[in-house]
Amino acid sequence: MKVILLQDVKGTGKKGELVNVSDGYARNFLLPKKVAKEATAQAMSELKNAEASKAFQIEEAKKAANASKALIEGKSLSIKAKAGQGGRLFGSVTAKEISAELKKQFSLNVDKRKISLDTDIKAFGTYNAEIKLYTGIVATLKVVVTEA
Repeated sequence: MKVILLQDVKGTGKKGELVNVSDGYARNFLLPKKVAKEATAQAMSELKNAEASKAFQIEEAKKAANASKALIEGKSLSIKAKAGQGGRLFGSVTAKEISAELKKQFSLNVDKRKISLDTDIKAFGTYNAEIKLYTGIVATLKVVVTEA
């Protein structure tokens, strides 16, 4: 019997897969526990529509990430910070501050966890930051720290 899994089932398959199982297993375990549904024509078309929708959403996310990369790739972001003697900052410039500046200067929302710095920013100067916009899409940005 062909069924469409509604949840991951160990030893059978993952959610959304069309699998062929024995009739008894389907009728006595999968269907009563609402772990799977029978693969009717309507259910098959719903599955195909769901897969197409998921592929479309992934494609849209990739386009948005590429557009964001084109916007910030190779540009510099200036951040003002207070410092003591010798140009050492009070504290450091963090990914959270870089994220806030990206939102302010480029109107781009980037999660602070997606920003990775080569080194800690504890002095004035120019630093490189990598921003992971999507799987496999990474933009590099120069962060210029100046005195406030």
